[in-house]
Amino acid sequence: MTSSAVPPAAPSAASAPSGGSVLDLAPVVPVVVLHDVADAVPLARALVAGGLPAIEVTLRTPAALASIRAMAAEVPDAVVGAGTVISPEHVRDTVDAGARFLVSPGWTDALLEAMKASGVPFLPGVSTTSEVVALLERGVHEMKFFPAEAAGGTAYLKALSAPLPQARFCPTGGISLASAPSYLALPNVGCVGGSWMVPGDAVAAKDWDRVARLAAEASALAG
Repeated sequence: MTSSAVPPAAPSAASAPSGGSVLDLAPVVPVVVLHDVADAVPLARALVAGGLPAIEVTLRTPAALASIRAMAAEVPDAVVGAGTVISPEHVRDTVDAGARFLVSPGWTDALLEAMKASGVPFLPGVSTTSEVVALLERGVHEMKFFPAEAAGGTAYLKALSAPLPQARFCPTGGISLASAPSYLALPNVGCVGGSWMVPGDAVAAKDWDRVARLAAEASALAG
């Protein structure tokens, strides 16, 4: 299994093709910060309804693990992953909660080994050419480029594509609906990560219809 090949889900889940890549599930992976576990399931359902099945729940709040667990248990068409994974303990806890992929903002050898041993796909974070080469040496070819806009954006990724064509990225950080197409047009970008389809005011208002509409706009970028 490659670093981002999605393993089969429970029998009722059909979002991820067996052996497929996280980078190929949808053009955009929503990056979700949840403060209330009660919002997890309706938010996941809205994102899936809008055509974005891969959902990255960041470990930035006390509600994150329980939210991953609830989404994984109650929204079978979602491919729920964990973001802001920065320790082997995070790897263990999120996989136990039902995460089907892992995303880190950066990596160390200890974290990389834990992610490799987890049995689920992962996207380690990079922001420099040396980090990309180091991961290629370790057999990892699919990565998160973070923070995308601050680290050089599309110009940087385009420059990497010629000397390092074997590396493939999910850029995340500062990307919007307007800027996403320029990233998705690059040959070394499989998808982008973003949070514009889960605005805080919509989540606070529990306006799941709005989230679904924004997700549908993002999903349409594939076409």
